[in-house]
Amino acid sequence: MIEKLNFDEKGLIPAIIQDYKTNKVLTLCYMNKEALSKTLEEGKVYVFRRSKKKIMLKGETSGYTQAVKEIFVDCADNSVLFKVEQRSAACHEGYFTCYFRRADKNGNYEIIEKRVFDPKDVYKG
Repeated sequence: MIEKLNFDEKGLIPAIIQDYKTNKVLTLCYMNKEALSKTLEEGKVYVFRRSKKKIMLKGETSGYTQAVKEIFVDCADNSVLFKVEQRSAACHEGYFTCYFRRADKNGNYEIIEKRVFDPKDVYKG
């Protein structure tokens, strides 16, 4: 599968992470070939953290990992979608989804989800 995909000039491919029960989009992240390979091998989502320039297990710090249930590839082979079973919450801010804010046409945000956990309790130090 990896050989068929079109990674960008930085060696990355966008990966949409979606809850397999609710179909809610949880997050958009990036994978390089190594992160994708580890994801396929282990059945848990690994991502390439662009800010840290390293591969990490999604939920490595919080313990709220994502078990892969299904994998989809778009028609141009340049993005992937993973349907996952999410443990607790996907967002580092404590929400089930990273898309917990709705924006209006004026650019104002409204929080539309409830927090699942307090980040201060999970990310200590």
